[in-house]
Amino acid sequence: MRIAIVHDWLSTYAGAERVLEQMLYLYPGADVFTLLDFLPERDRQFLAGRRIRTSFIQHLPCARKKYRQYLPFMPLAVGLLDLSRYDLVLSSSHAVIKGVRTRHGQCHICYCHTPMRYAWDLRETYLNEAGLHSGIKRLLAEFLLERIKKWDLKTAADVDAFVANSRYISERIRNCYDRDSTVIYPPVDIGHFSLDGEKEDFYLTVSRLVPYKRINMIINAFTRMPDRRLVVIGHGPSYDSLKAIAAPNTQLLGFQPVDIVREYMQKARAFVFAADEDFGIVPVEAQACGTPVIAYGKGGVLESVIERKTGIFFREQTVDSLVAAIHEFERMGSFDPAEIRRNAERFSVERFRKEFSRFVETAAVG
Repeated sequence: MRIAIVHDWLSTYAGAERVLEQMLYLYPGADVFTLLDFLPERDRQFLAGRRIRTSFIQHLPCARKKYRQYLPFMPLAVGLLDLSRYDLVLSSSHAVIKGVRTRHGQCHICYCHTPMRYAWDLRETYLNEAGLHSGIKRLLAEFLLERIKKWDLKTAADVDAFVANSRYISERIRNCYDRDSTVIYPPVDIGHFSLDGEKEDFYLTVSRLVPYKRINMIINAFTRMPDRRLVVIGHGPSYDSLKAIAAPNTQLLGFQPVDIVREYMQKARAFVFAADEDFGIVPVEAQACGTPVIAYGKGGVLESVIERKTGIFFREQTVDSLVAAIHEFERMGSFDPAEIRRNAERFSVERFRKEFSRFVETAAVG
């Protein structure tokens, strides 16, 4: 079959790109389409030199840094992608790309990381990131986002089969689109993150430094506990503001290569995770190192962490709740690193390849 793989945009190598990477492994002859491609050279290895076909948004002013502000134009850009010559379309979608046009006789399978949060439940975040706090421009933006939401709902009907990256997202697909979906957890490179049972006396978080990850809340919690050490690895637009509020017991290391991240994950007393994520690959990587997780108890992490076996949850996204959870974690004593590692092995790359290829064969070929 002639196969097209479509992906929202290439700007960083994160969870969605790991799914794309495995799609390309399974279907090496597929052509790749995306709205824009500004992926740094250091992250491009998985593309193996493939030609990436982009949309007109690639060439708009300041698109490299401010592409999200072009969200109102993205449905048009998606609709202009010409996929007419393909038999099978595989979309890796967390925003708009699942809205690509397909013709009669084509099969469109969407791996949905989440229904588009800008349209459904992160509208306020998008408007603030775009600097639209009030006035006529904000009203216009709200009108456009409502139109995008209606477009998103309408185009969901054209997808032949949905795959969700967690039960949490499967429920969101049902609530937003009134569609059923099959859960296939995203791939985690378990082999790279090896078990280490010797832990040191520090806590760790690894994340893009953006507001919804709630790294500020984690830092503020450790400010309340000056006798405990926190290490933060990651980069992003919030770095300077986080550095400004960090107490002496918090160390911000910025971006680190994967080998350094792995070393910290292997040695950390626990991994702290405060975001409401669709799945959350990084907590699984920490568990693959035998490291327990202290996580906000909402979203996909409820499916990857076993409470009181491989970690614990805090129930409110607040400093008080996190501090209480860390105290509870310390009262519980030691966790079994081997048991934590075994839990992480449920999310291997090999398992994803087997389940996804079987699903595609069933849905596309019958």
